[in-house]
Amino acid sequence: MKSNMLSGKTALVTGSTSGIGLGIARSLAEQGANIVFNGFGDAQQIEKLYTDIGAEFGVQTAYHNADMSRPDEIAAMMQYAQDKFGGVDVLVNNAGIQFVAPVEDFPTEKWDAIIAINLSSAFHTTRLALPGMKQKNWGRIINLASVHGLVGSVQKSAYVAAKHGLIGLTKVTALEAAQTGVTANAICPGFVLTPLVQKQVDDRAARDGLDNDAARKALLLEKQPSGEFVTPEELGALAVFFCSPAADQVRGVAWNIDGGWAAQ
Repeated sequence: MKSNMLSGKTALVTGSTSGIGLGIARSLAEQGANIVFNGFGDAQQIEKLYTDIGAEFGVQTAYHNADMSRPDEIAAMMQYAQDKFGGVDVLVNNAGIQFVAPVEDFPTEKWDAIIAINLSSAFHTTRLALPGMKQKNWGRIINLASVHGLVGSVQKSAYVAAKHGLIGLTKVTALEAAQTGVTANAICPGFVLTPLVQKQVDDRAARDGLDNDAARKALLLEKQPSGEFVTPEELGALAVFFCSPAADQVRGVAWNIDGGWAAQ
């Protein structure tokens, strides 16, 4: 439901040209926020995406192609948001990559890339966003962790380490801003049907001779008791809640939305 709760505010969502980030960006735009998109993809398709969302919700939109593994490009993106919209009021750190292998076989360059994009990028955006938020005495920092910020899984050492670290960063940020109008919280999704997860479904279907629906169910029920995927729309609604006055004293939480995964 469209409202004006975030009218006049600007949200920057990293990794927002598809999947979870796009779902959250749409939900924030629906609340009246201007959106700075970030991510990779075809330039014409990205331009159409952010232009269409701006027109649909009557907000201003923009795009910056910062590589989230590079602190200099992150700084340029944050300055771009400052120059275009006067700063970032809602920061959603969503950009992330994945690679799976046993610890002893894990490529060091993959480890470094996952830590840089999934964890260090959130530090860089946060440190650059906080001064402006504190000056306005209002801000929302929302870090997309994962249920893997709460529990482990085999062959995901870098991802699990990064997501645990992201929850730690969230808690410290929340504590340091506790006496201001700036909050920091983490969202910890279980399985969301992103292209990354669809590849896992496809691999399982091929390996076990299953159709796509059966492969999806088999993958889900190994971890996610509900047997249903979390949707980008559900994650967007939770992000909107974190931005609402009802969440003024929600600070430093790691909120799992995982179909019961972490309850086991």
